[in-house]
Amino acid sequence: TAVTSMMFLKKAFCSLTVNSRPLTALARRTNKGAGARNLSSTVTSSIEADKEALALSVDDNGFATILLNRGDTFNTFSDQVIARYVEVLTELESMSGVRGAFVKSTGKFFCAGGNLKWMKNSVNLTRDENIADALHLSHMLAQFDSLPFPTVGFVQGPAFGGGVGIISCCDMAVAVKKAFFTLSEVKLGLIPATISPFVVAKIGAHQSRRFMLTAENIPSDTALRIGLINEVVDDEEGLLEWEENLKKQLTVVGPQSCANSKLLINNVANKPIDEDLMQYTAEMLAEQRCSDEGRTGLAAFFNREPAPWNNTQS
Repeated sequence: TAVTSMMFLKKAFCSLTVNSRPLTALARRTNKGAGARNLSSTVTSSIEADKEALALSVDDNGFATILLNRGDTFNTFSDQVIARYVEVLTELESMSGVRGAFVKSTGKFFCAGGNLKWMKNSVNLTRDENIADALHLSHMLAQFDSLPFPTVGFVQGPAFGGGVGIISCCDMAVAVKKAFFTLSEVKLGLIPATISPFVVAKIGAHQSRRFMLTAENIPSDTALRIGLINEVVDDEEGLLEWEENLKKQLTVVGPQSCANSKLLINNVANKPIDEDLMQYTAEMLAEQRCSDEGRTGLAAFFNREPAPWNNTQS
């Protein structure tokens, strides 16, 4: 019977070990996240956050909105704004039941990069002070990139520098036709250093060599072609429609499965397919099969029932 088959599958999956070693992949994920939080907290602990720069809200279905709320100053970065990002991201990490986080902006610009006053002040810092200052942004981006649920950028206007970095940290992004993207640092005699790991991971070294070295504007259709964004829509109404459709899709997927798939992608990308990698993927699969979500998801599938996390009406 189907019930007997499921009992056999559960027993087989959960008795699985690899070379008689304990399965440790999820422990590695937990430790990685804690390290990112500790680094960010240490670096930004002495900086007063700009509470008005970002607003956080979560709807009844577990979808969070991170709203860049300084449209009057083009949603630019400063050390106080970065500290606020860390606050918001840390609060999200502490929440249970988050199904996804959507990044949006007020005003005409998605994010115009660094605040001019902040950048001007960096000239007067020592080398060590500049390193510490840059680490504020680096640690925040790493924390953003490792959030354990889908993250989506909704780009309603131009993005420069660090704004492109935020989009690159998102798991997916959609932009209006009029939006464009610029890695403008070299125009100022600077380099896109802190955002580079995330941008290069998103669009590759080949495209990065062009757009980081020329600082040319990247139109939305080109951004789509090179993989910076996932889709282009006509206007902000199209962004709202895309959001609603995405929410429906994310509601049917297992939250833990999403988190571990995201970790899996990060850990297998550009790695050689060797015994260590195969060991890692085997451990990840074994742990997910033995998890409550894996068990209940398979049981629901074989019983032709909706999974418990699927609260869609259809």
